[in-house]
Amino acid sequence: MAITSASGIDAAPRKQTLASNYVDFTSAATEGWAQQYLPDLMAKEAEVYGKRTIAGFLAQVGAEEASASDRVIWSEQGRLHLAYTMTYKDSNNVYTVINDMDGNTVGANHGVRVGDMVVMSNASATAKGYVSNVSGADVTVLGYADDHIVSADGLNSTTVAAGDTRLLVIGSEFEKGSAARTTANAPQFKSHSNKHLIMRDYYEVSGSDATAIGWVEVSGEEGQNGFLWYLKAEGDTRARFSDYLEMTMLEAETAHADAGAIGGTDGGALQDGTQGLFQAITTRGHQTTGVTGVNAATDLAEFDAMLAVFDQNGAIEENMMFVDRGTSLAMDDMLASMNSYGAGGTSYGVFDNSEDMALNLGFSGFRRGSYDFYKSDFKYLNDKGTRGGLNDTVNAIRGVVVPAGVSSVYDEQLGKNMKRPFLHVRYRASEMESRKLKTWVTGSVGALTSGVDSMQVHYLSERCLVTQGANNFMLMN
Repeated sequence: MAITSASGIDAAPRKQTLASNYVDFTSAATEGWAQQYLPDLMAKEAEVYGKRTIAGFLAQVGAEEASASDRVIWSEQGRLHLAYTMTYKDSNNVYTVINDMDGNTVGANHGVRVGDMVVMSNASATAKGYVSNVSGADVTVLGYADDHIVSADGLNSTTVAAGDTRLLVIGSEFEKGSAARTTANAPQFKSHSNKHLIMRDYYEVSGSDATAIGWVEVSGEEGQNGFLWYLKAEGDTRARFSDYLEMTMLEAETAHADAGAIGGTDGGALQDGTQGLFQAITTRGHQTTGVTGVNAATDLAEFDAMLAVFDQNGAIEENMMFVDRGTSLAMDDMLASMNSYGAGGTSYGVFDNSEDMALNLGFSGFRRGSYDFYKSDFKYLNDKGTRGGLNDTVNAIRGVVVPAGVSSVYDEQLGKNMKRPFLHVRYRASEMESRKLKTWVTGSVGALTSGVDSMQVHYLSERCLVTQGANNFMLMN
């Protein structure tokens, strides 16, 4: 079944004052105002779009904290165990270390030492070995089953792509009376930072228009109510700015100095803009490989692949899934199909529906393996006026998986480990000034601060998003 929507149903705000914004009392086209009889006026403005704001996602999964610096810096733990990708070098059992298992270039800065016992594996074979020599990025491995680990176990193929062979340190072995080790491994960490972003908005109404009574009784998300149109306009501007605060934290990207955005000068390094949630997950987390027009993560096989990724990272048991409508319904159908008694349509949802109760056709969560997933609709991905209008395009975002709970990180400013939500917003503030959300009024209307015959309302915020442990997040594409 196809659904056809009428064109022109969106009454999007405009920055001009147009004749079409007002009722023409002299034209017959206004259906009644051109004749002497009083029409039956329905003054209350109909709320045809329901709740129009999309803010609330970050409030559910994160927190807000004050910050007194231009940039927020935090560090995250590295992996505990030693595992690398390598490539075969020569027939003397020498391999060259390339990357760690997260794809970071390592080279000579690896942690493999003489005396280590290792497991080496590629698509052809797996073998245990002993590290007899280390020279920079080159590691010599002797076999336990054969003194030449490469001689018979398929690990010496020069046709295998570089980095295909993997090495895992599983322990060590030394002879009696052997000397102590002379090299030590130091723990590694990753340092991340983000820059605060200044956001501004503005609303203005003339003194005359501020006194003009209307026949439409306005209402809005900011509690405005009455027959003065500027009340609605100012309240909608405020509500839209509040939504921008969240949308920016989700969508913002860092900008190269030569990219054309607000420019830095550090030779193309990431300088301006700020890193939003989607960019943080794209660069430091994981993504499902969806197909245009097909919902991601809608079968158990794909969820099992996601679990494998989570197992390789933080293995956080509880996760929140914020998804668009199509993905949410596809998950409901997938979970319902797991019920062997549901073929006749009588057992679905909570699996105890009866003929005397409303049929529950949805799921709020499920458990798979050792992981709990809680599903919630993401209004930002559904609303046509926001991301919902882009979800039929290439590289659309169908949802995001966010770990629940808190993480422990070292705070560079405070100089100690802190427990914080994986997501939290930092806003600029001090004892004298808070830039979390500033609003002030200037002009001669109400405020009486200048000779301008208008009311000017200013909005400002300075903030950034801290995405800790992005390796535990996943975008559903």
